[in-house]
Amino acid sequence: MNSKDWSHFNTNQQMIAGVDEVGRGPLAGPVVAAAVILDPDNPIEGLMDSKKLTEKKREVLAEQIKNQSLAWSLGRAEVEEIDDINILQASLLAMSRAVAGLNREPELVLVDGNKCPDVAFPVEAIVKGDSLIEAISAASIIAKVARDTEMIAMDSQYPGYGLAQHKGYPTVKHRQALLDLGVTEIHRRSYKPVKDALEVLG
Repeated sequence: MNSKDWSHFNTNQQMIAGVDEVGRGPLAGPVVAAAVILDPDNPIEGLMDSKKLTEKKREVLAEQIKNQSLAWSLGRAEVEEIDDINILQASLLAMSRAVAGLNREPELVLVDGNKCPDVAFPVEAIVKGDSLIEAISAASIIAKVARDTEMIAMDSQYPGYGLAQHKGYPTVKHRQALLDLGVTEIHRRSYKPVKDALEVLG
């Protein structure tokens, strides 16, 4: 798939929806996806994989993407769905929901990764797509900002776990907090560190 030259999708194709998700690795919180159709007549400078941007730059770009794109949408899968159908299927479900939420119909959906979600439009998966396709980069940015914002809000609801800092990822502090404070309703019980904590806690 990546042997293709994808560069023309960044300039010539108007109704390309880029799709990406964030939150596969964390022990807590939802997986969040975004779909973005960029406006070729209103380009946004500096789009790249969200992980390569500072938090401040992501927040600035997220606002630009929402204001300047032709369409954008967020989709998600909750902790219960992740535990029920596994994180891969939950990620694909979140992406499907993001595409379904667009208020314009794309001609083609380009997804970061090597698996395609179930959508009502032609779809292709591109490994490292968040570094190759601007619309996927844009999707990765607004999905990450949305999820990070939610995890920061959860920090006050579930104090002591460090959610505002690590956003639910399995840091040493987070794993220790599971043992010290217990497993909450926002933790993914199908993930090994959470399972292990539940066993220790009885």
